[in-house]
Amino acid sequence: MTDINQVIDQMPLEVYERLRSAAELGKWEDGSVLSEAQRESTLQVVMMYQARKLNQTEHFTIAAGGKINELSKAELKKQFRGESIAEFKAEEL
Repeated sequence: MTDINQVIDQMPLEVYERLRSAAELGKWEDGSVLSEAQRESTLQVVMMYQARKLNQTEHFTIAAGGKINELSKAELKKQFRGESIAEFKAEEL
């Protein structure tokens, strides 16, 4: 059996993205549903990959070392200040 650390170290980004999508949607690309055990295992692999290979700083992502990034309300406001999500004209409402 291969060591999970070796699997993570050798995993291409494309495979990680497919696993992340499967964990988020609860189904594989072909539409077949993940069992609960598959979903748990897939989520664990995704989190390990994020912790070891990605340098994420977004809110509620896995940072290096396996810590969860939790930004304060002030940090989130600062991050999104000045960015409008959507703009509507009065007649569109």
